[in-house]
Amino acid sequence: MHGHKKIFILFLGLALVFICACFNLKQPKAKIQFYTLEYAFPRIADLKPLPVVLKVDRFSVAPVYNTNRIIYQDRSFKRDEYFYHKWRSNPGDLVTCFLSRDIRQSGLFKAVLPYDSRFPFSYTLEGSVDQFLERDMDDDWEAVLCVSITLMAGNEPDVSKMVVFQKTYCATKACKRKNPCALAEAMSQAMKEISEKVIDDVYCYLKDRTEKG
Repeated sequence: MHGHKKIFILFLGLALVFICACFNLKQPKAKIQFYTLEYAFPRIADLKPLPVVLKVDRFSVAPVYNTNRIIYQDRSFKRDEYFYHKWRSNPGDLVTCFLSRDIRQSGLFKAVLPYDSRFPFSYTLEGSVDQFLERDMDDDWEAVLCVSITLMAGNEPDVSKMVVFQKTYCATKACKRKNPCALAEAMSQAMKEISEKVIDDVYCYLKDRTEKG
């Protein structure tokens, strides 16, 4: 009697395991959503192109934002991240890619080289992404982007004269809705604004240096 009872319990346990396995297979797994920046090229006024070859180095990222997970802040001194919502690439690579694209499409320089190019260049542009996050407030969410850049002469033997200029740019854009997709849209507009300012400043500084010879 006891032997039949043990066999029954064993079969019952196996049946439950099988049923649970089938049930889990039917449950849809949470899909990770990936986001990137997307915006029209910033409009640049009609300016005379400069005979300058500019190299854009790969931007570094502040440690807290050095991940492809979307970081958000909902209170002071606290940073958290989404698990199922991520950027397609690291913020440093996103900023480097879009800034390089915008500078190249501006047509204001003879050539714009990627960070891994071995071609000779006149100046190099390097920088860091200091902030790249979603800031959650009671009424609204906003995208926060801060980027620091340094423009340096490529063939300047005097180190003290190598740095042309250094500057930090910050932009904050409101999200139309409270979700990651709206954040990506707002972050795109922040990147567009900063990119336009960077291009304008780089052009002005290099135009002045070129005219002075």
